[in-house]
Amino acid sequence: MNIQGKKKIALVLSGGGIKAAAYHIGVCMALKEKGFVFSGGSKEWVQQKFPNQQEGATDKKPTIKLYVGSSAGAFVASVLASGKSLESLVTAFQVGFGNSPFYNLPKEEHIKPVGYRHIFNLNSKRILSWIPETLLEKSLLTGGVEVLLKKGFKLNGVFNTNGIERYLRKYILDENEFSRLGVELYIISTQLNHSRKTIFGPYLESSKTSTTKYIGYTKISESVAASIALPPMFAPYPIKKPDGKVLYHYDGEIRDTLSTHVAADHGADLIIASYSMQPYHFNPDVGSLHTFGMPAIINQALYQVLEQKVARHIQFQNQKKDTYEALKKACAELNLPVDTINKILNLTKEKLAHKPEVDYIYIAPRPQNYEMFFADHFSLNPTILEKILRIGFKSGLQVLREYL
Repeated sequence: MNIQGKKKIALVLSGGGIKAAAYHIGVCMALKEKGFVFSGGSKEWVQQKFPNQQEGATDKKPTIKLYVGSSAGAFVASVLASGKSLESLVTAFQVGFGNSPFYNLPKEEHIKPVGYRHIFNLNSKRILSWIPETLLEKSLLTGGVEVLLKKGFKLNGVFNTNGIERYLRKYILDENEFSRLGVELYIISTQLNHSRKTIFGPYLESSKTSTTKYIGYTKISESVAASIALPPMFAPYPIKKPDGKVLYHYDGEIRDTLSTHVAADHGADLIIASYSMQPYHFNPDVGSLHTFGMPAIINQALYQVLEQKVARHIQFQNQKKDTYEALKKACAELNLPVDTINKILNLTKEKLAHKPEVDYIYIAPRPQNYEMFFADHFSLNPTILEKILRIGFKSGLQVLREYL
């Protein structure tokens, strides 16, 4: 793979709570260690700060110009696309927990510390409206447990993501419009009252298909808030349409665990995908999960489902590539006319939705990284976050050695 020859490099980040965010930051540090540059900021700022990364320039370093994020990955992607540094993001988490910063950054690089108050914004209005009169209704008390749960338990989330939206809008995003960024940013969420996946981005006009809705009228901070609204902990996030109607959205990983196709659809020819879902593999020092109780078993079941979706996605991409290459080789061996070969290959690309110029690099925790599995998804404890960040860094370096 000729990484230096790539014209448009994309970074795709999956979800998984604060744990996934820390892992992605570690992967990004590995990318930086290997010479990758993270472009971000307003159009004017990007042109000024990255003059050697523009089209036609010489002495170019591999530069990430397109970001795709789901859930926690949407948060990290939006911070990087805004032009903030990895070091400032690490410092924001450390200081938010009350620790001294690991990096001694100049004052202009400091960003507002991230704290639990930003992540866990109590869904107070909804909670107060639920405390119920309805629980005292006779129909609920006489209708059995199912009726009680359906009609009495109408709380749509203990927390909402308003705190994250406010944090990004006030302290991170100097430009809160997708179209004002000097890089491309796409945020993935899921429509609550439909079967569509939603892709927020710098679209001039919003559009939709039977499976996907493309929205260009939202603010970046609102899009991220919609993407990270993980049920049942966080309530679905309302997105207001230009006509005043409201569409509710929630977690971006419900439909697709890894939306690499978004980067390919928008011209990326190298897609680096980071995902943190790694089921537990038996380790004699740890033992069987059946001794850890229901939370660990539920977590394992969820990770197995998500990891299988990613594995099938990667397998499908590889099958398309192998099919295309085998057909190309067969055409050459048959000594077919060039026009005929091109016609066959173009038809194959169209039917398989295959882009042979696009290469993929997937970075995930290794099975032996069992600490990653047991770590709390929403902890800001710096000791835990540092351990996860190191796992991400080592995972990234191990994979990138194959290419650089």
